[in-house]
Amino acid sequence: MPKYVEVEEALNMPGLRLVLSPGVPGPWSEAAKGIFYAKKIAYIPVRQKMGHDPVLKEWTAQESAPVTIYNDERPRSTWIEQLYLAERLAPNPPLIPQQIDDRIAMFGYCNELCGENGFGWSKRVLLFHSTLTNPALSEKERAFTKVLAPKYNYDPGLAADAKARVVEILRAFSARLDEQRQRGSRYLIGNQLSAADIYWSTFCALINPLPDDLCPMAPGFRKMYTNQDPEIAAAASPALYEHRDFIYHEYLELPVDD
Repeated sequence: MPKYVEVEEALNMPGLRLVLSPGVPGPWSEAAKGIFYAKKIAYIPVRQKMGHDPVLKEWTAQESAPVTIYNDERPRSTWIEQLYLAERLAPNPPLIPQQIDDRIAMFGYCNELCGENGFGWSKRVLLFHSTLTNPALSEKERAFTKVLAPKYNYDPGLAADAKARVVEILRAFSARLDEQRQRGSRYLIGNQLSAADIYWSTFCALINPLPDDLCPMAPGFRKMYTNQDPEIAAAASPALYEHRDFIYHEYLELPVDD
């Protein structure tokens, strides 16, 4: 496990700091870690406090993870800002394609995973829905979800649309990977690793986490993440999970370190 520093200590540190939630395998955080790992960029892991953190809010203007802060530059709390920062700090290996058509395709696919109303967002809406509408859970068990859900504009009426988006995105990624394999490529974009491969591999945990020996996870999170919906299961081809395994074994850190 990495040696985390507290937010108060990290404020005046130089270099690259990455605010994370230890023990919580959030896909945006795992993707940021994966991008820095693939580029061999060292960073100081900073512990996000669960719940209200006035120091983090004062520093970064928000209270979520991941956030990257490089020297005295502005904090970067969105996936696209973090990716561009990583490209600047370590241009090689490039994770953003140089060819414009590939670049347009890559950012489109990445946004479908990471952006608002994308795969990660929509899957979280479904997780909130299953928690908040489960009569077997106590108010204490729902408390954290009640804090997090408003950040995603959760409303019970959004659940059906969220599921439809998850299915649509999985089908699109399944089709893309099949097209790429027919072209002789093992990657989602072009013929080399891009950010899209890393984002898919880390966001895949929201429906099919890596086994516990490769990604230790609290049983509650594993149960919550593991998909039980047959329509969602049918939308994700076995090749997508094979692709996740290939990218992790070739380019990302295993076992996953929280």
